[in-house]
Amino acid sequence: MRRTLQHSRPRRARPVVLALAAVLSLGGTAATPALAAGTSTGTATGAGGSAPAVAAGSAGAVTGFTAKGAVYTFAAGGAKARVSFVSDQVFRIELSPGGPFTDPVGSDVVLPQGAPPATKWRDAGDRYELSTGKVTLRAYKAALRFALYRSDGSKVWEETKPISWDGKATTQTLARGASEQYFGAGEQNGSFSHRGKTVQVGVDYNWNEGGHPNSVPFYLSSAGYGVYRNTYAPGTYAFDDPVTTTEQELRFDAYYFAGTGLKDVIGQYTSLTGKPFLPPVYGLEMGDSDCYLHNANRGERHTLDALKIADDYAKNDMPNGWMLVNDGYGCGYENLAQTAQGLQQHKMQLGLWTENGLGQLADQVRAGQRVAKLDVAWVGDGYKFALDGCKAAYQGIEDNSDARGFTWAPESWSGAQRCGVQWSGDQSGSWDYIRWQIPTYAGSTMSGMAYNTGDVDGIFGGSPQTYTRDLQWKSFLPAIMSMDGWAPSDKQPYRSGEPYTSINRKYLKLKESLLPYMYSYAAEATRTGVGPVRPLALEYPDDPVTATDAVKYEFLSGQDFLVAPVYSDTSVRDGIYLPKGTWVDYWTGRTYQGPTTVNGYSAPLDTLPLFVKAGATIPMWPGISSYRDRTADSPLAWDVYPQGRSSFSLYEDDGVTRRHREGEYATQTARVTAPTTGSGQVRIDVSASSGDFAGKQTTRPYLFTVHSGTAPTRVSLGGRALPKLADEAAFDRAAQGWWYDPADRGGVVRVKTASLTTSAGFGLVLDGASAVGSQAGPSGDAWASDLPWASAVNGWGPAERDRSNGETGPADGHPITLDGTVHPKGIGVHAASDIEIVTGGRCSSFDAVVGIDDEIDGYGSVTFSVVADGRTLWTSPVLTGRSAALPVAVPLGASDQVHLRVDAAGSSTGDHGDWAAAKFHCA
Repeated sequence: MRRTLQHSRPRRARPVVLALAAVLSLGGTAATPALAAGTSTGTATGAGGSAPAVAAGSAGAVTGFTAKGAVYTFAAGGAKARVSFVSDQVFRIELSPGGPFTDPVGSDVVLPQGAPPATKWRDAGDRYELSTGKVTLRAYKAALRFALYRSDGSKVWEETKPISWDGKATTQTLARGASEQYFGAGEQNGSFSHRGKTVQVGVDYNWNEGGHPNSVPFYLSSAGYGVYRNTYAPGTYAFDDPVTTTEQELRFDAYYFAGTGLKDVIGQYTSLTGKPFLPPVYGLEMGDSDCYLHNANRGERHTLDALKIADDYAKNDMPNGWMLVNDGYGCGYENLAQTAQGLQQHKMQLGLWTENGLGQLADQVRAGQRVAKLDVAWVGDGYKFALDGCKAAYQGIEDNSDARGFTWAPESWSGAQRCGVQWSGDQSGSWDYIRWQIPTYAGSTMSGMAYNTGDVDGIFGGSPQTYTRDLQWKSFLPAIMSMDGWAPSDKQPYRSGEPYTSINRKYLKLKESLLPYMYSYAAEATRTGVGPVRPLALEYPDDPVTATDAVKYEFLSGQDFLVAPVYSDTSVRDGIYLPKGTWVDYWTGRTYQGPTTVNGYSAPLDTLPLFVKAGATIPMWPGISSYRDRTADSPLAWDVYPQGRSSFSLYEDDGVTRRHREGEYATQTARVTAPTTGSGQVRIDVSASSGDFAGKQTTRPYLFTVHSGTAPTRVSLGGRALPKLADEAAFDRAAQGWWYDPADRGGVVRVKTASLTTSAGFGLVLDGASAVGSQAGPSGDAWASDLPWASAVNGWGPAERDRSNGETGPADGHPITLDGTVHPKGIGVHAASDIEIVTGGRCSSFDAVVGIDDEIDGYGSVTFSVVADGRTLWTSPVLTGRSAALPVAVPLGASDQVHLRVDAAGSSTGDHGDWAAAKFHCA
């Protein structure tokens, strides 16, 4: 939304009328603003009607029972209840305190389902039992009360008392398990796990922590069930003992899902209310929004001025996929078709904000609009109206172009996952803003909402530091956008200069390269209902830590990336919880064995704490700034972290049109077989690409980065050896071959192939490679320059192996020379420097000769330190360019990691420190 002042409730635009006939194809029905306002009160028993007066009470003793197919009806005192089975694990309970059953929601949210399952019932004396092949619902007679059991006799949930009402609201009361956890309820700002908490469901226009503008009436339990309250009324869900869930209406209507786990429950819920839509590929790229026509905050401008910003993105080599050009109250547009064409030439799509409804949408789409952003000013208070607006905008794009619908909405309801991105509204950039958004978006996935996001660094406030930190982690969300024109400075990622521009570019480029990974997860969400951004509890439900505040400020992007954002003004991140498995630091290659908590993680401004799970096989598009940079000859890259057996299925289609719904798409699977520990053979089998679509590559080259602490003895493709190349330059020149770089993140094998047909599979075999996490430390006497470095920080250019520190390129230093003696082995660095080497408790001592290299000719001043497992074992006195070389011998004990550090003792000018003849003595 847009406003001219910061306040909690938005200014209303003039009344408008929506043309909503098109929403029917998305399962919705048309609504008028008056109808929406009526249903939003939650008191209606019929669409826009008034509820009859009913005294407070609860369901009484069962006095009547009828069965008709998969539908069962009960009389319980003055109330009546109805149970309808949808599938063998999904059923609906309706209760009317008095009068007929009503359904104000109608067909807006719940989609048509298949034939009901076969059911049976029996009278068990004190209860009726209603059963499918998977579950049994007990209906106790003394006072109508329900309990759900699985076919194996295990209890799923049980009411502790009958459904009750107080004249305004209805409440269900459930027992809470001793360790039962609760999730869902849509976007709950600042929260993802709800045990012991009370959450509100309903639009509140509170965009800050504690708000719930994109809430939905669905929650799920770690006991393996979920509940969707079929309503437009606001609700209060208290996950205490017992659990009480209340809706502000005099009717009870809920669907229940009994699944094998959390993912299965989400899948059942989204089968009922709609799977998340599949965005176009440009929808997974960065977006930019501003008002370009008569912007009071930025002076007189015109819509075509948006093209100047598009130029700036290109000049700064910054990826951007789309632009909203009229984002502001009262901001119209001009020269729309010309603006759309200009953006297309910049590989961007045109988006528009819909302050005044959708009356012009058809013409706008025909002129080139491909993104529609909705606003509370015309969506209004009614949840039905908000949902219908999302459907209509989505359908309007599809009805007037060959593109997929793509919308953003600041408020929503169950069902909105099938038509839009849920956006958390107008916020102010700050460290606190970063902090509470992390659990908000991860938690939303538990409600079947696959695309949740907020503006990078907010619309107001912010700083270069908070912008960069916010962009880092949001690069691992599917959809992101910056909003300009409201803070003192615009929020494009290049505005703040260096070092921020380069860091922002780094993460936007990484986001682009990971598009095939994220797009594959987007396609998975459309099939399963489970979005890409996940709280740890979704993937590690058996780990009790993952449902607690210990993991509140981290999340998984897909299954393979664990992201732990920095949300305060610091360069150190504490409290990073890594669950079971081996985890690899994306930047350094250092491995961690979970479950463990990492404290003291070094995270300077350019470093997002980012970990990859061992076994990951990640598809990438290297070197692009837009998905449209891809050509028929572009390579597909696989970033492989071998450990045991693993696989990844790449999804591809044309990225823009709706032809994938007609079966025009392809999948290709990479399967990895590797040792679980130690070295051996790593085999990567890439299948044929199955399926077809317009623009599919019939041939393509492949690039592989295989993380291995040991160099392979042989690399073969299809049984034929690939040439081993001498260095990076030779690798870059070659048409195919492999090269091992021991200095890259603990050791990386780089492989490239010639162009191969996609109609057939192939096998790549690396003999002598090792599983990640297998580097147990050196054996025997080992030169430090020959070992893999878990990390390497250097004050100027790269740290050098067997050379003094040179300039900015690798291997451009001179022979290491101290006091006239040339040392063929050693490490050349520049302060401040930190080289980390994994010793694995195997090395008893370290020795070297240290000093400032002779090439400096008498100046410079540094100190050398040996730090093991966080303890400083030895520090030199200050050594200058005129100091004699100093022999070093340091006992290491049973240290796992050793850091060789060189720090400036004054100015860093000339601080070329040498670890000459550096050697570890190991078992």
